[in-house]
Amino acid sequence: MAGAESAAAAAAAGLLNGGDEGGPEEKRPRLGAAPASSAGPPGNRVTVVLGAQWGDEGKGKVVDLLSLDADLVCRCQGGNNAGHTVVVDSVEYNFHLLPSGVINHSATSFIGNGVVIHLPGLFEEAEKNLKKGSGRDCWGSTDVFPLFFQPVFNFHQAVDGIQEQQRQQQAGQNLGTTKKGIGPAYSSKASRTGLRICDLLADFNEFSKKFRVLAQQYKTTYPALTIDTEAELQQLKIYAEKIRPLVKDGVYFMYKALHGPPKKILVEGANAALLDIDFGTYPFVTSSNCTVGGVCTGLGIPPHCIGKVYGVLKAYTTRVGVGTFPTEQNDEIGEQLQSRGREFGVTTGRKRRCGWLDLVLVKYAHMINGFSALAVTKLDILDTFEEIKVGVEYRLDEKRIPYFPANQEVLNKVVVQYKVLPGWRCSTEEARSFADLPPEAQGYIRFIEDYLGVPVKWIGVGKSRKSIIKVF
Repeated sequence: MAGAESAAAAAAAGLLNGGDEGGPEEKRPRLGAAPASSAGPPGNRVTVVLGAQWGDEGKGKVVDLLSLDADLVCRCQGGNNAGHTVVVDSVEYNFHLLPSGVINHSATSFIGNGVVIHLPGLFEEAEKNLKKGSGRDCWGSTDVFPLFFQPVFNFHQAVDGIQEQQRQQQAGQNLGTTKKGIGPAYSSKASRTGLRICDLLADFNEFSKKFRVLAQQYKTTYPALTIDTEAELQQLKIYAEKIRPLVKDGVYFMYKALHGPPKKILVEGANAALLDIDFGTYPFVTSSNCTVGGVCTGLGIPPHCIGKVYGVLKAYTTRVGVGTFPTEQNDEIGEQLQSRGREFGVTTGRKRRCGWLDLVLVKYAHMINGFSALAVTKLDILDTFEEIKVGVEYRLDEKRIPYFPANQEVLNKVVVQYKVLPGWRCSTEEARSFADLPPEAQGYIRFIEDYLGVPVKWIGVGKSRKSIIKVF
């Protein structure tokens, strides 16, 4: 019996290694010459920046820094429910949909197929930000949008608000959405009733017919919903002509970028790992995949085209809206973090809940995303604390659990075990190198690295570009 099992294992190994059923020694001959090296397929790779907590980690600042050297900056998923703040030359930019790297005039900005877009909101955001302090026109000549993205319609936004109200009335607890219509738009997409930008830019009469059907479906489902169908169609017709020169086939565009001349490509994830529709703290999550898999599905690129994946985390933890938060501090410590960090949502203006850094949570994000290195932001917010706690272990029924619970009721019951580290009680805002940081702050960063097994490449100690320390 053991011999049969060994033979089966050998056969399986042969198949996995490219051989026939007989095992590795019976590999099929290659067609053509073998590649000169094992470095992987030729072509450019994308560098990815992702949030490692519940969002608001400061991804925009990291993307802005990296975009200075980028040729192409991409958004791959989400919608205008993101909130990225970038400060350049004392000018503050707030982006909800546009890639944070759009400030770099020499780079192409690309919003991928996986993003849902509210066209009026897109143009309003562009008008507010792209002329602010930069002197550039509303759109650069190279900004690109794909043919396959799905518009967020006004009635999607209205339905988002109705659904939140219903959840509050029926269950006594809403999800805390931004009410930007993102969830309903993704629902239309998943149910295959949604419309795409290629529909809008093709035959407008055919688009109008489909739009009226979709609007009627929503009115039937939500009797209280009021939709001015004809007025919205007229608005969409105007925006269609505005965006038409910017729309290209996204898959072909990305393929050329990846397989053409050497090019530095940067991808900015919206939201964060713990808000991922599959791997986040469901149901208190967003409606898209904001982990690394969303890069492939959102941009239409193969996995081997992903190069470095950088995770961004705050030196503490915050969360907007409702949902479980194991290291939350509902006391003066939380208030101090909130006040010093000016923790208000960029998109909603809501006060963020605050707590100690949760490394169990970040390690879970690393398991999914495989971070190459980390950026730790807002270290300066901890400057006044005499001691600093870090969540290092979850216990359930007095037993350590080695995983991050998927079920919210279970996660609510975990008891966090903390490591207490000494504070530094002095300002780090003027530090411009790792050596400039006080020894206790250096120790805090080293503790994060050792726990996660991932190096820290950048440390944020302020709002501006010059306040990011590059460690290596």
